Amino acid sequence: MSAEFQGYEQDYGVLTAEITNRIGKIPKLSGEEKKQMVMNVEKQLEEAKELLEQMDLEVREIPAQSRAMYSNRMRSYKQEMSKLEADFKRSRIAYSDEVRNELLGDDGSSSESQRAHLLDNTERLERSSRRLEAGYQIAVETEQVGQSILENLGQDREKIQRARDRLRETDTNLGKSSRILTGMLRR
Repeated sequence: MSAEFQGYEQDYGVLTAEITNRIGKIPKLSGEEKKQMVMNVEKQLEEAKELLEQMDLEVREIPAQSRAMYSNRMRSYKQEMSKLEADFKRSRIAYSDEVRNELLGDDGSSSESQRAHLLDNTERLERSSRRLEAGYQIAVETEQVGQSILENLGQDREKIQRARDRLRETDTNLGKSSRILTGMLRR
């Protein structure tokens, strides 16, 4: 086993123990201390990921016959890392909820007024939805009427063009007839 891998392994063990300890402290802290602890844990998680990458590179350089054992270790380290990230996420969510409650001034006693406010908003949304649906129906009907009018106008245009063509043809025939009659009168 390479000395570098052992060094990375020891560093990883120390770092994950420290991360676990700090994650446990996050819910108990408040204010600026909590923000600072969250930022520190984020940095340490990044360091742990980098250590895992370095260890993974070392495992790739180990001869094939002993690589399986180290690959199993790497899998367990990666699972541990996933668990740490999930724990951190849970502690951050609790942290976010506390910050949100501080910002909104939510002390839990106003749940009835919030419920009433939500119901009122829901009713408004439903009324707006009904109005939008009615407006959409009117728009569809208007579009259908417009399309029908356009079809009628197209048909009328064709009729007018045919009448104009017949008129021109009649005019041409009248011109011929006039010339024939004029020719007959001269004879």
